[in-house]
Amino acid sequence: EVHLVESGGGSVQTGGSLRLSCAASGSTVSRLCMGWFRQSPGKEREGVAYIMSDGTTDYAISVKGRFAISKDNAKNTLYLQMNTLKPEDAAMYYCAADPRWWCALISSTYNYWGQGTQVTVSS
Repeated sequence: EVHLVESGGGSVQTGGSLRLSCAASGSTVSRLCMGWFRQSPGKEREGVAYIMSDGTTDYAISVKGRFAISKDNAKNTLYLQMNTLKPEDAAMYYCAADPRWWCALISSTYNYWGQGTQVTVSS
């Protein structure tokens, strides 16, 4: 089993930045496909970014150039640096993982999930 715990959410003004963290246990992030997803009221869960076991990354078009996903294998931790935040970015952000070599921004392909951390962006 993989246990994931997110942290780093909060409230920021439009244009501000936040750094989310996801501490993993039960497996090493170097062996996992890991991603960030978000969900706001009335909307389906949306893929934000993923990082493959080999370090390859991909992003939703809405966050490209503003967000950066990374991992620290030694600390077994996943990160999401969010810059130039917009009100549309406000959501509950979830860390997800799956023991496979290929990744996708599709929530149903991930078997392990954290509890989420809230991000609020004011105008």
